[in-house]
Amino acid sequence: MKRVTTLLATVSVLAASQASAFAAEITINSFGGAYEEAHRKCVIEPFTAETGADVKIVTAYSADAFAQLRAQKDAPQFDVIHFSGGQEIVGAEEGLLAPIDPSKLTNAADLYSFAGANMDKGEGPAYQIAAIGLLYNSDELAEAPANWADLMKPEMAEGLVLTDISNTYGLFGFLMLNQVAGGDLENIQPGLDAVKSMLDNGAYVVSKSPEIQQSFAQGGAFVAPYASDYAFTLRKAGLPVKFQQGAEGTPASYITANLVAGRDNEDLALKFIDVELSPEAQACFAEALRYTPTNAKTELPAEVAADVAYGEEGVKSLLRFDPEVIEASRADWVVEWNKAIAQ
Repeated sequence: MKRVTTLLATVSVLAASQASAFAAEITINSFGGAYEEAHRKCVIEPFTAETGADVKIVTAYSADAFAQLRAQKDAPQFDVIHFSGGQEIVGAEEGLLAPIDPSKLTNAADLYSFAGANMDKGEGPAYQIAAIGLLYNSDELAEAPANWADLMKPEMAEGLVLTDISNTYGLFGFLMLNQVAGGDLENIQPGLDAVKSMLDNGAYVVSKSPEIQQSFAQGGAFVAPYASDYAFTLRKAGLPVKFQQGAEGTPASYITANLVAGRDNEDLALKFIDVELSPEAQACFAEALRYTPTNAKTELPAEVAADVAYGEEGVKSLLRFDPEVIEASRADWVVEWNKAIAQ
């Protein structure tokens, strides 16, 4: 009888353990659409297969996700939260995000140094980079534009399409032009003057990504400062558009995975982040969407590598404009930009 009781107790413990593993769940945000599809394929499905844990997805872009995180300060609902606009810096300062010990991530040692620089402060690692460079019609231009300064040449203006700085990619492109023109984050006037000159010579401004596609499709545009992932989108639409990094530097939009403070399943959340940092997940994302990997061991086919900032040489020129300065200045910049393009 005692042996039977012991056996039943053992079975009960195993069943409870299995049920607990099955019931385990983490909550994350993703960005919807094609991004969320890739997120499921490249990260969530492998994570679930390995851990047995469920992943609850809240579709929310960075600003909305951060607003939710703030509103949930006393009772956070996310376990891992993703940002592409630098919100992790403010979130870490406000104690909404937890520091990450790199030793708890098997892939942390393989990251490029910039990708995990401030994990000890609570800023999650960058698991992807949207690289901003020069999109060009390879049928119209025999040679790729090699420099940001090339966009300021009068002969480029007729086929040049700029994107409004209310669009983050458009903003990063403008800030790079401003830097090449002699400005910095404390002084955007050189960039505004350069844009006015471009417009005077025939360039024009669009406000949204689909309008860039329309401009290339209609033959009015042959070059635009924008992101590598969108060059791939245009090519999938049948347009002969390629991506080129500008020699003066490549503005980078960091996409980060952050550990939310105050949650009780930290180990599972860290495992999810570790999967995102793996070379397999990053190669999958690069192939699906053309984001730049941050794990140095990621291997890409030549046709994918050509579309992103890839390898030691490719990431060497990546630069990040200070997200805190951008957040504090953006509203004023938009006012000045609107004045400049209206003239």
